[in-house]
Amino acid sequence: MDAIAPRRARSIAEWNDIRSRMARPEDWIEGVRSYRPQPTDVIITPFGKCGTTWLQQTFHTLRTGGDMEFDDISRVVPWIETAKIVGLDLEAPQRAEPRGFKSHLGHGAIPKGARYVVSFRDPKDALVSNYRFMEGWFLEPGAVSIEDFAAQWITRDDYWKHLISWWDVRGEPNVLVFSYEGMTADPAGHIRRLAAFCGIQLDAGLLDLTLERSSLAYMLEHKDKFDDLLMREISEARCNLPPGSDSAKVRKGGVGGHRAELPSEVAAALDAKWTELAAPATGHADYASLERAVRALA
Repeated sequence: MDAIAPRRARSIAEWNDIRSRMARPEDWIEGVRSYRPQPTDVIITPFGKCGTTWLQQTFHTLRTGGDMEFDDISRVVPWIETAKIVGLDLEAPQRAEPRGFKSHLGHGAIPKGARYVVSFRDPKDALVSNYRFMEGWFLEPGAVSIEDFAAQWITRDDYWKHLISWWDVRGEPNVLVFSYEGMTADPAGHIRRLAAFCGIQLDAGLLDLTLERSSLAYMLEHKDKFDDLLMREISEARCNLPPGSDSAKVRKGGVGGHRAELPSEVAAALDAKWTELAAPATGHADYASLERAVRALA
């Protein structure tokens, strides 16, 4: 029998089927169970496409003084849930202290006993960013509409559950909360707060270096280090995706880009979901109100 030619998904149903081949559910769970928290550990754990890679790079630059000798940022700041899948030992020595990890888990599911850094982002920008991230990797460009993608993204409720879980513990001493919008408006301020939270001595030279190496321009110039290489290789082998998929996690950055890309009916559906789930739990009628409150925590 001839081998089936590699292909990307051309529908949401096909996308769900392809993604299910990445790993067994227990593999993701084993990754989490293999992690042994230490009180000085830093886990960067925003929802997907809400600033995770940016924070990984900022943190790694701060603790190493600018190390760029890696092929995937998630090799040096490992993704806890995928450790079993990609074959990383979460207890292996890291390049500098404190130890750092990535996660997308909510507060209820994440292993306890470490320090946690979360950035929130406007759900409209997060959705668009996730859609563009999947195009050219799991989705055939142009085959799946943003409306169809959004319908599943919204229905699953994952974004709101994650946000609410971390909002509820925002005042805990081992939790540091940012907003993507605040990080964009004041990158030096967020670097100072992150360094202080992680116990890293920050002088003018390290601040300038970190500003440079965590900038959008620098990360775009080195985007091959921020393209999920470890997971992409697994996906192409197990999911029969075409080789050389576009899995870059650094694209446009910025705030408010959804206005040019998100259909009005999708924006309205997101607003309705916020009213249903996030407003009662957070006391904020919309994301803009919550984001102002996050900035006030600084």
